[in-house]
Amino acid sequence: AESGILWEALKEEIKKEMDPFDLVCHIAFDQPPLTRRERALEVKKRNYFTKYGEQAQEILKALLDKYENEGVTSIESNQVLRLNPLNQMGTPVEIVQAFGKKDDFEKAIKELEDEIYRSA
Repeated sequence: AESGILWEALKEEIKKEMDPFDLVCHIAFDQPPLTRRERALEVKKRNYFTKYGEQAQEILKALLDKYENEGVTSIESNQVLRLNPLNQMGTPVEIVQAFGKKDDFEKAIKELEDEIYRSA
């Protein structure tokens, strides 16, 4: 917005629901535009979650669904742990403990984001 780029106008022109990252890649580098849904499906196909325990897998799947519906900024905030459906999975402390320590949880979120934006 500060540079005069009107995201909403660009999104209307493409006629697909995508993140600013994909919009820029499409317009600037002629990459095929991927929707958040398409990115989430690619992550699920790669079976990325299997390296985690059952509870951590469910948390990551819920975060991926949140990304699909609301975008990446929705999973970057610690507030997401207090929102549906994550608040039904335990307290924020319990959710973090499913990964080990706080650093392990933050690493898992970073890896999830890397998986989301990894080339399909």
